[in-house]
Amino acid sequence: MGLKENIIHEALRLFSLQGYLNTSIGDILTRTNSSKGGLYNHFKSKDDLFEAVLSEARKIWRRRVLAGIERLESPLDKVRRILVNYRDRYLMDSENIPGGCVFVTLSVELDDQRPDLAAAVNEGFTRFKAMMKRLLDQARTAGELKAEADPGSLSEMLFAGMLGASVLFGMNKSPRDLKRSIDPLLGYLNGLSA
Repeated sequence: MGLKENIIHEALRLFSLQGYLNTSIGDILTRTNSSKGGLYNHFKSKDDLFEAVLSEARKIWRRRVLAGIERLESPLDKVRRILVNYRDRYLMDSENIPGGCVFVTLSVELDDQRPDLAAAVNEGFTRFKAMMKRLLDQARTAGELKAEADPGSLSEMLFAGMLGASVLFGMNKSPRDLKRSIDPLLGYLNGLSA
């Protein structure tokens, strides 16, 4: 791993643990055993580093949460896989996000302090909810969901449940509690299956 990649990786880990505002350039330099010149050779500012970290965090999220869904035919099975991957592959990724979901940490921290950066995080939330709604619309069209199931409301509920599970997991790091948070979402979804 080169210096630039190492800076992004360690900044991501720190942002997931401490947030963006509470992570100093000095913290990042200490973790990467680098100098200010080394960091600023790759990033114009801390905000520039934030953009690189957010981009990397999104790539990791896609790799982990969307793993294997392209091999599934059923849109409802894709949604189920997303929930399981979020629980087992993403939130349990202590190598990249030891503090839990970095998007949750950043959105809560930056909302009032740096709305410009919070908007960039929220953009990912909006795209994810749209993807879930699309899959649930496809599932209802394919007859996999009961006709009375509302894909828009269901995608919002699943998203809120995932965020809640992430917050709880971030506080106690308990895989058992995480399972208890995600499994009811899967159960509810299964109860709406046609």
